[in-house]
Amino acid sequence: MLFNSINFAIFLPIVFLLYWFVFNKNYKSQNILLLVSSYFFYACWDYRFLFLLVFSTLLDYFTGIKMHESTTIRMKKFWFWLSISVNLGFLGFFKYYNFFITSFSDAVTNLGLHVDVWTLKVILPVGISFYTFHGLSYVIDIYYDRIKPEKNFIDYSVFVSFFPLLVAGPIERATHLLPQIQRERKFNYQESVDGLRQILWGLFKKIVIADNCAQYANIIFNDSAHQSGSNLVLGAFFFTFQIYCDFSGYSDIALGVARLFGIDLLRNFAFPYFSRDIAEFWRRWHISLSTWFRDYLYIPLGGSKGGTWMKVRNTFIIFLVSGFWHGSNWTFVFWGFLNALYFLPILLAKKNRNNMEIVALGKLAPTAKEFVSILFTFMLTMLAWIFFRANSMTHAFSYIAGIFTKSLLTKPSILPLSLLVLILLFVLVEWFGRSNKYALEELGFKWNRAFRWAFYYTIVLLIIFFMGKEQEFIYFQF
Repeated sequence: MLFNSINFAIFLPIVFLLYWFVFNKNYKSQNILLLVSSYFFYACWDYRFLFLLVFSTLLDYFTGIKMHESTTIRMKKFWFWLSISVNLGFLGFFKYYNFFITSFSDAVTNLGLHVDVWTLKVILPVGISFYTFHGLSYVIDIYYDRIKPEKNFIDYSVFVSFFPLLVAGPIERATHLLPQIQRERKFNYQESVDGLRQILWGLFKKIVIADNCAQYANIIFNDSAHQSGSNLVLGAFFFTFQIYCDFSGYSDIALGVARLFGIDLLRNFAFPYFSRDIAEFWRRWHISLSTWFRDYLYIPLGGSKGGTWMKVRNTFIIFLVSGFWHGSNWTFVFWGFLNALYFLPILLAKKNRNNMEIVALGKLAPTAKEFVSILFTFMLTMLAWIFFRANSMTHAFSYIAGIFTKSLLTKPSILPLSLLVLILLFVLVEWFGRSNKYALEELGFKWNRAFRWAFYYTIVLLIIFFMGKEQEFIYFQF
């Protein structure tokens, strides 16, 4: 069930009305509704994998309790590693089995040997990377005595499987979400209106910008060998906006939907394309994943407290793992490696925390220096996205080689002016709303009422106009 589908447009109001007008006696009955609704939502993708979600939930629920009740360190470690190994085992099998087996076969073949490998037609369960990380953070926090295990199975299950975040995040923490699940929630009209506004902006990002960018990015990437250098630049440009608007659009919808039920989810994006360096970009891009790796991988490895070698090692580890988390292809690993290379000079120069504030806060436009920094960071990011989108390493390098030819200076044969205008307008809206949690949070409140509503209706009409075939969100594959 896609957020941008008719089915979800029917599903959401039904759950909303039941939640506030039928199951509103206490939060426990509301949680039961949320759990049933979340399992139904997930089963609409593929009911066969619902057992995997339930099994993962049961595993972490019981191992969390067992760890807390353990009377010896040895038993505590046993239950901890049982949960970790089974969770990562399922994730590794469904997501990486064929990658490892074919990589091994290729390596052996390059040595002049022949080996028969057994690959499987493994279907990747949607959302497995996200709900697995929910459970892992919960178990790790219990192991290190940061939290106590949740005894109410319904409440814990809602934490793992709450439908707005179930299939593509944000990756929540028990310390943030569980307390909200375990308290009374009262309907707040203003919060609900604001949630609908955030949903509207998320749908605009996905349907109007991302899906249209995808159309041209696919044409160019799928036939890159026959495209001019100028077309290839446009293809990378369109994919850069496609992946941002697709994923941040999903996150906006997820956060907006959660607010309709009185629940606040972690922010996942903070206008990353206005970043002045790569360090700032990674503080603003997929925030819930970046902070997850920071807290559960980077800091335990020593973070930035050690010597230069440790800083370099930990930086490459976290970026390589982040790349590998995204998919079973060497292109994702190299994408992580390339971002580590970008980050390294900033880290070594101790400038990775230079740009902590919002760019040009309180100003109409950035300074010339800020503009150049934003443009340079955007270009580095766009180059890295080529590896993320390419089918293989060979494809990525040939794509980049095709850019740096004489045809780079020719007029693109693929030049959708209407889409470029929409992207420009989108960037302007994001720029003027960059100090808020999302672009439309406060934008237009001081405008004339007629003009403000005309602006909202324009967004709605654009969504309706471009709404065609339902297209999945990119991050469903991760």
